[in-house]
Formats: sequence, structure tokens, C-alpha cells
Amino acid sequence: MLRGTWVAAFTAGALVACAADAGRFAGLQVVTATLGDTTVIRTLAGSAWGADATLVPELAIGEMEGPDELLFGRIASIAVDDEGRIHVLDGQALNLRVFDPSGEHIETLGGPGEGPGELRTAESVVVLADGRIAVNDQRGLRIQVYRPGGGETEEWAYRSGAVILRLRQLYADRHGRALVVAPDLAPSGRLIQQIFVFDASGAPQDTLLPPGSDFEPLSVELDLMSSSGRSRRIAQPIPLTARHYWTVNPEGRFVSGVSTDYRIDVERDEGVLRIERAHEPVAASEAERGYHRERLTRSMRITQPDWSWNGPPVPETKPPFRGLVAGRDGRIWVRLWTEARPEENEDHEPGNPRSEPVTWPSPLRYDVFEPDGTYLGAVNPPEGFADYPQPVFDGDYVWAVTRDALDVERVVRFRIEVGGR
Repeated sequence: MLRGTWVAAFTAGALVACAADAGRFAGLQVVTATLGDTTVIRTLAGSAWGADATLVPELAIGEMEGPDELLFGRIASIAVDDEGRIHVLDGQALNLRVFDPSGEHIETLGGPGEGPGELRTAESVVVLADGRIAVNDQRGLRIQVYRPGGGETEEWAYRSGAVILRLRQLYADRHGRALVVAPDLAPSGRLIQQIFVFDASGAPQDTLLPPGSDFEPLSVELDLMSSSGRSRRIAQPIPLTARHYWTVNPEGRFVSGVSTDYRIDVERDEGVLRIERAHEPVAASEAERGYHRERLTRSMRITQPDWSWNGPPVPETKPPFRGLVAGRDGRIWVRLWTEARPEENEDHEPGNPRSEPVTWPSPLRYDVFEPDGTYLGAVNPPEGFADYPQPVFDGDYVWAVTRDALDVERVVRFRIEVGGR
């Protein structure tokens, strides 16, 4: 329970925030509070938009057959610059393709190799504040920096004790900095994340630990014996339990939260902005919980055949959210847990213990907040919209990868449309 000063005003029967611009949103019910240097904005009901939003496709880049620049092997990351140019990083071709806002190909940068401007892996792309393009080559432990139009490239090296390609995000802020996530292993064997910060010249500035680095999710464990005879304990998080999520906004500040509650902290110069929202938990059916338990059990028994469940049960309700993304405009997109439904896996491989005959996908849904904490509303992406690689959000537009029934990848620009407008 927060102890501080709660400030609210009643307007037309609704409880709305005293913030100067919040009162114009009919039906939006908000309370604000201050606690030391923390400002809390809690949405009780309603939204600024007044209805859910959908995404309307406006532009698609990518083909099944056609010129090489439109054939994507595996899109690893996308980025958009201030002029609307679209940067598509192909993790299979190991190159970066640049398109103008109308989808016309401008140039292709990079290529496979270990030399200047070449890539061993293509993991994440961002556009720096001055327009240069940075690509994280995590296997090469370096950031490759390209200038639009080609020419001289730069290489910024960093160090990491563990090359784990699923932790590969690269961020850029408005102050010219680049921040790269480089995982490492603690002496205990626990995976940790460290962030190397570079200034605009490529000089290392700092090494950070993200917020929540000491958070330990509810887990099951097994003891792994190495070839040298040493035992190491491996922990795997229990499905549908709380996690700690974080991202970096355009100001270079952390946005983070533990999903035990609908509570997200945004770092600011003047303190912390805490965004809260009343939330009705989503139930997990007995069948869905059984699916997650059996899936994790099979995975653990690949390493330890006699392993049995040794942690808390899979919970009956899901956490409020399962991811955070900061838009180019500073808006905060919160990926929500939603109700799942079983689906037959058409690609099931009976001999593969990791292949599931039935899966439990959850439809994508996002809550969207302004940088000041105002709740705009929810967005329901269409079928085929992928949350990985991470979409790009900017104002009324979203750029994301889509996959069709033939698994053809495209980059699509969507327009946010509220309530069928």
C-alpha cells in the first residue's frame, strides 16, 4: 500500500488525474500519488482512445520470388529512422537492406565474414542519433557501424563471457549513445545480463546491470554433472510465473517492472514515474497448465532422464504482462498475457521430444501508454503479426515482421486505427 499524497478530481462522475491534459479524456479514470521522488499514475478504468485499436497494413516489403533484395532468409531485426527509411537485418544472408518509406530498395550493407563491415552474426540493428546504422555482431563481440550510402565502416568491440544469441538487443538513445546487451555467466552458473554503453565516437562509457538483475523467478532445478566431475545446478523458470522485464527508452532510461503486479517504473531526471493499471487476471485452464508442465518436464529429462518436478505448481492465473517495448516516440507498449486456445501443430515431429503435437498460442495484445503515463488503450495486432523480432512503434505507426501460411517473411508498416475509424 502506497503511503503518500493522493490527488484526484471528479469530472462528470469519473475520477480523472489532475495532470493538465488528462481531464479531456472522457471516461478515463485515474488517480495520481506522490511518494518521495516517485510519481504514481494508476488507471482505474477507461482509456484515452475510448476503444480498442487495430493495425491496418499500408506497406509490405518482401516476396516469395523476386529480386534478391526482397527475399529474406531470416529477419533478425528491423529499425526505422527519422525519415521513415526502413532497415532490415537478415540473420541468414548476414546483410542489412535499406528501403525508402515507399518500400523501394536503396542499398545493401554488410555481408558474411570477419573483416571490416562484415558480420559473423546479425542480431540487432538500430539507427544512431546522427543517422549512422549500428548492427550487433554478437558472435564477433563487436558492433559494426555503417554510414548511409556506404563508405568507411567502424567497429566497436566489447567483451562477454557467454555468447548467447537470444540475448542480443541493441539500443540507441537521443544523446548519441549505443547500448548493447552482452550476457555473461556468474560464478554460480547463473546467467546475468550486462550492458555496455558507447558514446557517439565508439568509446566505451560504462558497464551497467539492468534493473532487476537480482530478481530470481520461481524455478525448477536439476543438477548437471560436468566431464570434470563437478556438479552445477541448472534452474528453469516455471511457466506462467512472474518475470522481470525491462527496456530502454529514447532518453536512454530504463523502463522496467516485475510482472507480479501491473506496475512499471520509468526512470526520469526528477525521479521515477510509476505506471499502474487495474487488472483482471487471465485464467490458465487445467489443460493449459498441464501442457506447460509436461513440456518443461520433457525438456529437463533430455538432460536428466529421471528428473521429477521439484518446484511450485504452474499457477492458475497468468501474470499481467509478458514484455515491455519503448517506442521511438517514448510511448510504452506493454505486451499482455491473454487467454490461450489449443491448436494442432501441423509441423509436429513425433520423434523429436521438443516438438509438440498441440500448442497453446496466446493472441497478441498490447496496452499503450504515453510517456507521461496516460493510458491510451489496447491494440490487437492481426494474425501473422510477429512480436519477434521486436516491432518498431512510433506515434500512429507500427513496423513489424509478418509471416504468411507459407512462412514467407515480410516487413509491414501498419497504421493504428482506433474503434474502426
